[in-house]
Amino acid sequence: MRRRTVTAGSLEEILRATEPAPTPAAAPAPPTAPSAGPQPRREEHALRTEFEFELPRGYVDEAGTLHRHGSMRLATARDELRPQIDLRVKENPAYLSVVLLSQVITRLGTVTDVHAGVVERMYATDVAFLQDFYRRVNSEGHTRAAVTCPHCEGGFEVDLSGGRLGES
Repeated sequence: MRRRTVTAGSLEEILRATEPAPTPAAAPAPPTAPSAGPQPRREEHALRTEFEFELPRGYVDEAGTLHRHGSMRLATARDELRPQIDLRVKENPAYLSVVLLSQVITRLGTVTDVHAGVVERMYATDVAFLQDFYRRVNSEGHTRAAVTCPHCEGGFEVDLSGGRLGES
């Protein structure tokens, strides 16, 4: 078996070559005749690909505006591969989470261009929160965490997306 060495340029070529081809527009379905009997109820189970969150401290931009609410999308294989060829990550492997988070955070308050520089300027507690949030939504598919009350030892779930108590 022949081994292939992948470089930054060739990885991009491979990713482009393996992208799914765009599908042509589907022909409209012919109209169906109404049936006499009741239709079975079909529940739509749409895949949730974007998750809202609220940062514990918040990101302060250059103008001094505090941004706490944001959204993160599910990561793709490309999102996880791209940081591996980033020179900043090669120089410092700890930078991987900064690059990865900057790719999947779609909005942070009114900031829609979330790049590595934005993540670099976040407080460490917010970055740790986002790392845990990323892990939860991408491996477990939800934002809930099981916790135990320190006073009564009772167990319950909390939603890490940042909703206030009593809100749904």
